[in-house]
Amino acid sequence: MSPRKPASTTTVTRLHPSIKLFVLDTNVLMHDPTCLFRFQEHDIYIPMATLEELDANKKGVSEVARNARQASRFLDEIVSPTEHDIEGGIDLRSHNGGEATGRLFLQTQAIISELPARLASGKADNQIIGVVKHLQDTMPKRQVILVSKDINMRIKARALGLATEDYFNDKVLEDTDLLYAGTRALDADFWDQHARGMESWQQGGLTYYRISGPLVAQLMVNEFVYQESERPLYARVKEITGKQAVLETVVDYTHQRHSVWGITARNREQNFAMNALMNPDIDFVTLLGQAGTGKTLLTLAAGLMHTLEHKTYSEIIMTRVTVPVGEDIGFLPGTEEEKMNPWMGALEDNLDVLNTTDDEAGEWGRAATRDLVRSRIKVKSLNFMRGRTFLKKYLIIDEAQNLTPKQMKTLITRAGPGTKVVVLGNISQIDTPYLTEGSSGLTYVVDRFKGWAHSGHITLQRGERSRLADHAAEVL
Repeated sequence: MSPRKPASTTTVTRLHPSIKLFVLDTNVLMHDPTCLFRFQEHDIYIPMATLEELDANKKGVSEVARNARQASRFLDEIVSPTEHDIEGGIDLRSHNGGEATGRLFLQTQAIISELPARLASGKADNQIIGVVKHLQDTMPKRQVILVSKDINMRIKARALGLATEDYFNDKVLEDTDLLYAGTRALDADFWDQHARGMESWQQGGLTYYRISGPLVAQLMVNEFVYQESERPLYARVKEITGKQAVLETVVDYTHQRHSVWGITARNREQNFAMNALMNPDIDFVTLLGQAGTGKTLLTLAAGLMHTLEHKTYSEIIMTRVTVPVGEDIGFLPGTEEEKMNPWMGALEDNLDVLNTTDDEAGEWGRAATRDLVRSRIKVKSLNFMRGRTFLKKYLIIDEAQNLTPKQMKTLITRAGPGTKVVVLGNISQIDTPYLTEGSSGLTYVVDRFKGWAHSGHITLQRGERSRLADHAAEVL
């Protein structure tokens, strides 16, 4: 069977030899229901086996089931009008704002394609491969490509000489090395190139520089810049107007007199992170880093300072994705908070550190402080976040690398007036299937929020746990 009417196939091929025909596997539609509109000028072909698998996976409340239902709704909207010629292809131009200009084809006839005897004909994957082979044989002048998230299916198709691709449109970045780091090293000749017409002034104990020069076009608002020299500079890009930028020197949180809940920054990136966390004008902070770089400790210290000392926020709310590293231990008894406690070992470990910072308080004083601190920290499950609005809260989202972009949006949009959201994670420790470093919700928000006047991001580099942990990170 051909995806177009036999009479028009050769005409279309001759007119549009560069337009490819993408055959979609079910997992692509269940991964991103909007993929139907992501292939620009190229055509899409949906085999009957794909529709059968969509139907089989539509029940339930999981992300996959929701996506299957949404994909079915999109297909219904496209196919429903009676004037469409399904066999000749349905124009996608009128859907989704005209981003897709190709055509959608559905399998309308039975296709019997000769596949190797080892491939079981009843399996849906092999039926889809058979459709791709048939289309390739029927239209040798046309480029027919199978799009699938299933690695093994792509390997089988390639073994049969068929063109296959992964679905890349969900990736924020192809290479995570290109991910915005939030910090920038200034060249040694920075002042020579940017000193002309520079203004400098002091206000509130901080120094400000208004500069203009070639680097301004590359800077982002709230990006931290530094220059290690005899007179080191550590500053934040406060604002950018036209060809000028204002740099604001940062507070030195490495010094004991600026300690936050007894904690001082141990390196440059931690100092920048603390500046972002303590800045009341920054509503959204993302901290990336390997294990032991201090993400949770710095965030909690800043949160306690804001909540108990400055009274900026009424309480700290901490949540994280409950993805086990090993085998799942099953259902847990108790209330929502009691069920979350086993997942909050990191919280308890860091509170132990923060409670021992005050040497003068004594045992009774520390016990009272521990109770006060614990009363201001609420542990919540992600499952019950939808529909909530947080007012004047300090919201910490831990292990955020395991969240999808859609889940991340659901959480961040819970923030009401006066709420600060801090997102922590390590994109090299993703435990969720179907998510990669490029498609994680954490990568997504870092890339989308960069340059916004009320967001800050730091990638922490150095581990500060112990010499054992640092050595293990290097050699293991």
